[in-house]
Amino acid sequence: MSRTKSGAATIYDVAREAGVSPSTVSRSFSRPSRVAPETSQLIRDAARRVGYSAKEERTSQSAKTATHLLGITIADLSNPFYSQLVHGAQIAAAHAGFELVLADFRESSERERSELERLRTIVDGLVIASSRLTDTGLRTVAKTIPSVVVSRALPGLPSIVPDNVYGINTAMKMLHDWGHTSVTYVAGPEASWADQVRYRAVRDASAQAGHTVHRVGPFLPTFEDGMAASRHLVDHPPTAVIAHNDMVAIGVMHGLMGAGIRIPEDVSVIGIDDILSARLVTPRLTTIALPALHLGMSAIRAVVSLINGATIKAETPMVLPVQLKIRESAGPRRKKDTLR
Repeated sequence: MSRTKSGAATIYDVAREAGVSPSTVSRSFSRPSRVAPETSQLIRDAARRVGYSAKEERTSQSAKTATHLLGITIADLSNPFYSQLVHGAQIAAAHAGFELVLADFRESSERERSELERLRTIVDGLVIASSRLTDTGLRTVAKTIPSVVVSRALPGLPSIVPDNVYGINTAMKMLHDWGHTSVTYVAGPEASWADQVRYRAVRDASAQAGHTVHRVGPFLPTFEDGMAASRHLVDHPPTAVIAHNDMVAIGVMHGLMGAGIRIPEDVSVIGIDDILSARLVTPRLTTIALPALHLGMSAIRAVVSLINGATIKAETPMVLPVQLKIRESAGPRRKKDTLR
């Protein structure tokens, strides 16, 4: 139990008893109009059971909840996908009267854990994007502060994800219609939930069509690691590649073209994200466009709702639509006698 030195109950005791976040408990006593009536009653009942006195903590907790700060953690700010996500988060946060505090954990679960521990002491709510923590680690954080998870579906926590499976299925159907019978998936980080979902969707679509699938990786979601991945493909190039994200896909294209392999005449390449560079490279990259801006905006709106006492159904994630953008890096499979 989180007791004071005198043994008195704290808002953390009340939060545990009521099954809500400490900030919601504090807000229920300091700003009751911002908490749903049924939630306030739940908290008052829990406070009586644990012997909590609001007067003992109102001053310190009110100061904490008056910060009007929201935290957002991301895997790598140098990835343009996260730049768009953060931009959307900034727009929604400003509209709700909050400022945003950003933490880049640079693909390190240890750094992510320490950043979340630091942030939760100074912000009113958290948006956790592309987490590399375990499910248990995320649930532990969410017990102490209103939290929304992005690009990771986790039963019991409010989650927002792009429709990865639909995007992969659409790309796989296109490749099938173009005569491709084998696809190589270039994998991203091993701890990435999204990467696991994407590879599983490629594998399932291949099995349904009676095709073969290969996987290379894991790789970091960077241009440099895409180039490294291409070296695994040069000796026996596949006819089609789907990469974990656009940065990897662009690196794969550059590596293959540097080895004299034509895109898309010899190998079709498909990315995921639709970052600006996808439209600037030659050939332009075919990609599954994810709604990064709307992911950030939706996550902030959800965490603000939690802070204000709302209850969000968390057994299934909110799924945002994606779109396949067909450009020049992918095309019909060429017969062997038409290759180089």
